[in-house]
Amino acid sequence: MSRATKKSSGNSNKVGGVDPFDAADFARAAALEDAKNEKYVGALISIDSDDDHVATYLFEAFLPGYVGWRWAVTVAKVDADSVATICDVVLLPGSEALLAPDWIPYSSRITAEDVGVGTIVPTAPDDPRLVPTNNVLPSDEELDLHELFELGAGRVRVLSIEGRDQAAKRWIEGDRGPNAPIAQYAPKNCGSCGFLSSNRRLIPPSLWRLRKRNLS
Repeated sequence: MSRATKKSSGNSNKVGGVDPFDAADFARAAALEDAKNEKYVGALISIDSDDDHVATYLFEAFLPGYVGWRWAVTVAKVDADSVATICDVVLLPGSEALLAPDWIPYSSRITAEDVGVGTIVPTAPDDPRLVPTNNVLPSDEELDLHELFELGAGRVRVLSIEGRDQAAKRWIEGDRGPNAPIAQYAPKNCGSCGFLSSNRRLIPPSLWRLRKRNLS
């Protein structure tokens, strides 16, 4: 944050090299102004000079929750005859600073235990299981309204080929698929049931053949 220029008293201890601007007291006063309490600003640790016009003064920081952090006060001078000016006062982590862990996106840290009844989990924009609806609707066929809705009309995205393959595979290998005991002991196959609703447009032919083979 910018502050009005002040002249240093010049009686601070020089640490970590020569004080190019003789402005350690001036920098400490700026840190104290930000800290609001002198107990939060410790001793001068080092002075880092980038060039002839800018230097950064590092002070110990004793703010609650900022273990190992430093007050970094950037001071600038236009030339050797000008007075020092405070450019910025910030907190920077030291080598042993207490830091927050790396942020992990919600989509990467959610687990099955986090999802319950009513939980809505958005899918990623690049989810390979979904494609825009217009990529699925055939353009060379005249479809009635019922067929359009079966193919996904009215939805932004629908299952891709990969998504359909995964869904069919889960059904075939799951406890409700053709290999489940209830299906194996059925007196007839699914094709004889009045509740069967098949949609060959959404299931790849290879999986329909696999389904028939499992039911035979």
